[in-house]
Amino acid sequence: MSWRDKTRRKLAQRALERQLAYQQRKAEHVRGREEEIVAAMKRASRRVRDLLETFQPIKPDARVVEVGSGAHGLIFYFGLQHGVGVDPLAVSYGSLFPGWQGRARTVAAVGEALPFADQSFDVVLCDNVVDHAESPEKIAGELARILIPGGLLYFTVNIHHPVYALVAASVHSGWRAAGVPFEIGPFADHTTHLTPQVAARLFGTCRWRFLMPRVMRTKPGRERVSCRPGT
Repeated sequence: MSWRDKTRRKLAQRALERQLAYQQRKAEHVRGREEEIVAAMKRASRRVRDLLETFQPIKPDARVVEVGSGAHGLIFYFGLQHGVGVDPLAVSYGSLFPGWQGRARTVAAVGEALPFADQSFDVVLCDNVVDHAESPEKIAGELARILIPGGLLYFTVNIHHPVYALVAASVHSGWRAAGVPFEIGPFADHTTHLTPQVAARLFGTCRWRFLMPRVMRTKPGRERVSCRPGT
């Protein structure tokens, strides 16, 4: 394993630790406000499903998976019987947020090695996940592998200006790999900072029909690329 791969693995493990700690604090904070959280989750899920159905109908018996379903993923109120959420922290999230985590079957696994057969799902969701993980390239390959021909993929990821990505990669990642006990949140929660060019290449070897590729600016210096491809 190369130094780069070892570094990214350490960063991915640390990002998971930080995410779990954050969600544990959040579980305490939102107690008594579950209806408000559920309403927001329903709106997000409805927005994505409506968007996908502008391209083709999603049948009631469609098999849908969200890779990186997290604590408040799209899958829990996507409105289908055969929904599956995948997240390395799925067991912990099930305990922290039982009110909605039980609405879909969840599997504790990483996106780089999904425990599903080829062409297992009609719809695959992956919302702002890969830049927090060990290998965005492997996850992209797994998303393509488990999607049926003619299926729908909803994929988003934060992308950054090349200078921002360079600073994050060379400075923050370097001192963390060297054991310096200092973290900057936006850097520590990401294993990589993708530029538009690198993000576009994630699916470069796959045969996709990109239905709605677009870049949406969310914060100064940060953008989100949102692609809905189908074969």
